[in-house]
Amino acid sequence: MKKKVRVLVVDDSAVVRQSLSSILESDPGIEVMGTAADPIIAVKKIMKEIPDVITLDIEMPRMDGLTFLRKIMSQHPIPVVVISSLTTEGTEVAMKALEYGASEIIGKPAMNAAQFINESKIMLCDAVKAASQVKLKRRKIASPVAQPTVKPKYSADVILNKASSFKQIIDTDKIIVLGASTGGTEAIRNFLKALPSKVPGIAIVQHMPEGFTKSFANSLNNICGLEVKEAENGDKLYQGRVLIAPGSKHMLLKRVGKEYMVEVKEGPLVNRHRPSVDVLFRSAARYAGNNATGFLLTGMGNDGAKGLLELKESGAHTVAQDEASSVVFGMPKEAIKLDAADKILPLDRMASYLVSRLG
Repeated sequence: MKKKVRVLVVDDSAVVRQSLSSILESDPGIEVMGTAADPIIAVKKIMKEIPDVITLDIEMPRMDGLTFLRKIMSQHPIPVVVISSLTTEGTEVAMKALEYGASEIIGKPAMNAAQFINESKIMLCDAVKAASQVKLKRRKIASPVAQPTVKPKYSADVILNKASSFKQIIDTDKIIVLGASTGGTEAIRNFLKALPSKVPGIAIVQHMPEGFTKSFANSLNNICGLEVKEAENGDKLYQGRVLIAPGSKHMLLKRVGKEYMVEVKEGPLVNRHRPSVDVLFRSAARYAGNNATGFLLTGMGNDGAKGLLELKESGAHTVAQDEASSVVFGMPKEAIKLDAADKILPLDRMASYLVSRLG
């Protein structure tokens, strides 16, 4: 019998604890080993039995979630999925949680519509499974937990049909597209900080929920020599500018004349995600082709693997992150299996490699 991911749910609301427990245990690969109303109770339970993953609220009595997170990561690292309400203040706190070592950030499941409940279930269970595979320092990592085969809800076809053929595109600027998931926030931060200001426009899909991507973009804008912003429909993409796909929206690259811009649109989950890397990569294959360079970084699942292959088939240059530097070697691994990557590189060599190729 395959080992289940054992989860400790920490939240001060009894209703939320019950709801999260029900959602998590609906997945055959997850077991809720216990719940705690605050971090003090959680510590007592952890002393008796260490969970594979902790889901953690931020605002709680006796000890706030951030303080608890810092203590856990400094004393006995355990993968933590932070579950936060989507408030303006909360998004800033959530970005701090990523800095302190949280594996994933997701929004509290909406309970007002069947579609939202279903999508929340998918995101929550996937986040917990991804966190269980995160490589943490000072903690022996167990073998990845095998997951039940789940057919992806939709492919990129529901947003943009695959081109039957690709034509060479001339007289347009170079463009960079990048996709990431678990571990991606830190990877993207390191990648962008190492780039010069005169780099081609960059479009990024990082799997994050609505409300968090704007804070993520703002934090990057403050530390990079590039202009970084959360994408809005019709935003132009040009040298020195980075556009981050907004949470809960798909982002497509478009071209009008010689100019690139992005389209931000609604749509169903693609590969169980919205935004989806495959959607961005497919659009880049169609509208940028050989002028594009695609990067697929750390993350669980296979979103972006087929898209990277389409980029390669269109004449774009493609790069996948190697296993050693990936927090979760899922998405890059699936792309490598498809022979979609022209180059496989560690994260700390990607920026210099890109600069050398651009001349």
